[in-house]
Amino acid sequence: MAQARVRARTPRKESVFGERFAVFAECLLTGVWIAVACLGVVTYPAAFAAGARHLRRRTTHQGGGLREFALDFRTAVRGGWVVGLAGWAVAVAVWVDVLAARAGLPGGPLVGAVGVFALIGAGVALLRATAVWAPGAAWRALLADAGRRAVLDPAGSFLVVCGLAVVALSAWFVPPLAVPVLGAVAAAAVAVEERYRHR
Repeated sequence: MAQARVRARTPRKESVFGERFAVFAECLLTGVWIAVACLGVVTYPAAFAAGARHLRRRTTHQGGGLREFALDFRTAVRGGWVVGLAGWAVAVAVWVDVLAARAGLPGGPLVGAVGVFALIGAGVALLRATAVWAPGAAWRALLADAGRRAVLDPAGSFLVVCGLAVVALSAWFVPPLAVPVLGAVAAAAVAVEERYRHR
């Protein structure tokens, strides 16, 4: 009888499979939240920062949900919208480079290739910065540190690029699938930063 009472009081431990599936489902849900928060066009850095912070809370078994995500998003968007605007400016500059390369201008292909690689590098640095964002952090410092980590940890940066490729392929084959996969990209960035920190 006493044994039965002890068993009833002890919380049931979730299986490893159940816990991992729950994290995967949380990633997909977070992807939807990120996609909605990105509708502001220049709000994508803040959306990924809030999503990454939510996933960090989830993997450390802290509380959190949509309300906390919204609060983090509001805090991150204060300085993050400038980063989002700069990101769009970089993307337009690279698009002009690619158009110049296609037009057959001298040196166009080289300039276009450099522009595309620079855009990918900027995307990786941005995702790595959002993965470690916390309220009160300055975006300029976050991006500078993330740029250094992107160079010093090429394997981690490659994993983030693979995550971006998964989103691009999902959008190409099944466009609605790209929405929840955004959460997986945020989770990949968080995992890469955790791996780098433990090293």
